[in-house]
Amino acid sequence: MSLKLSLSTSDPLSVAADLTIVVVPEGSTTKSGPLATLSKALGPVVAKMLKRDEFTGKKDQSIEFTTNGLLKPARVLVLGAGSGTLTTSHVRTLAAKTARAAQNSKVTSLVFQVPEVDGGVRAAAEGVVLGAYRFGKYFTADRGPKAPLEKVTLIPSGRANKHDRVDMEVGQKIGEAIGIARDLINEPPNELYPESFAKFCQEMCKERGLKCTVLDKAALTKRGLKLMLAVAQGSARDPRLIHMVYTPTGKPKKKLVFVGKGLTFDTGGICIKPAPGMEDMKGDMGGGANVAALMAALAVIKPPVEVHGLIGAVENMPDGNAYRPGDIFGSLDGKFVEIINTDAEGRLVLADVLAYGRELKPDLMVDNATLTGACMVALGNLTSGYYASSDELAESVKRAAAAAGESMWHMPLLDELREGLKSDWADLKHTADRWGGSITAALFLREFVGQTPWVHVDIAGPSSAHRAYGIHPKGGTGHGVLTFLKLIEAYSG
Repeated sequence: MSLKLSLSTSDPLSVAADLTIVVVPEGSTTKSGPLATLSKALGPVVAKMLKRDEFTGKKDQSIEFTTNGLLKPARVLVLGAGSGTLTTSHVRTLAAKTARAAQNSKVTSLVFQVPEVDGGVRAAAEGVVLGAYRFGKYFTADRGPKAPLEKVTLIPSGRANKHDRVDMEVGQKIGEAIGIARDLINEPPNELYPESFAKFCQEMCKERGLKCTVLDKAALTKRGLKLMLAVAQGSARDPRLIHMVYTPTGKPKKKLVFVGKGLTFDTGGICIKPAPGMEDMKGDMGGGANVAALMAALAVIKPPVEVHGLIGAVENMPDGNAYRPGDIFGSLDGKFVEIINTDAEGRLVLADVLAYGRELKPDLMVDNATLTGACMVALGNLTSGYYASSDELAESVKRAAAAAGESMWHMPLLDELREGLKSDWADLKHTADRWGGSITAALFLREFVGQTPWVHVDIAGPSSAHRAYGIHPKGGTGHGVLTFLKLIEAYSG
């Protein structure tokens, strides 16, 4: 059942619902605002509970009241906004947390008072959709949620805006688009493989008026994407390069390319991974999932720029035809690469897809990939590391990530470490030693982008979550999509 969102200008405490969420600033008392309404309806118990819990509206404080039929909502949850200025990312996170809590407590109808923030309605709509997300495709009826969240009413604080309804609809669709990334990451690898991934993207693009071209093994061979083919040769499932295009009406202001690593399953190949945790490798296509979600979102917001979404969809398996350490392969770029570790396959796939994207002559090329464990060692599993071909471009990504509320950190392209990629037998090796592993992976990718302005985002940590937090559920998160949308917004002027 899809979540139904509606908009109202009524007092939030006058709308019937299983649960109503109101947000109050620090210093709030029972003399004014929602706390005054609660105190008038419920009596002295409100002041007693506020004093008992030392609730003053500080950030992350919350207190819940049961109304016992004295108000339209059955329960009211008061959230503290703190004393600082709220941003759209704060609103999105508050909405997501409350929607997730509502799902977990069998609330079917929810009212959310949207704090007075520019863009707050859209952010709240995104948040409730992201917070209510569940992947229940493979649960039988008796294992599914008994009382899923069905209806959310958003009530803006302050004066209603004529654009609020459109903002709500856009926010809902963007939240649903990010849900596409989550669904793809959560799919089991026997259901999501290169061919089915490509078919999904074709159908999605057809529904949204986007163009989609798929290169199969024969086409990849003809074009010369030899590194991508090398990674795929150990699998019974052939690779696919998925090329999606969003074209605006009128002359595009810029041309942007977004590239995603699409390893639908990664055993490590001949350098096979240990068994514990290998089941998580179904999510090694998180970058590709993000690109699919991004293209779906672009069909909603319709920016005045041309955007190409490229996914290298491959399965890395260890059969008798698998590529080996010591092998040397050519590439679409023309460089020859010596294979060192078959479990460092993602950068090989990206190298060819980046070279393919470079041929489109974009104003910007961004790749994102669950690329290295080294990035998680450096930054933990909640933050992505990003590399940029210029400091100015790095600042653009920093601003976009901050506006989106996604945790990303600028990492250095240290040319001193480029020495580690030198090979005695070919133009370069695809891995260096373990120190600075995320950096040397980025340096390898840089070899294939030429002079194109380029950003590499290593999403290895936050692409999948082992617990729910912020706007993210357990499992696939879609981390990065909101930042990419903000970056596109900046290029749209």
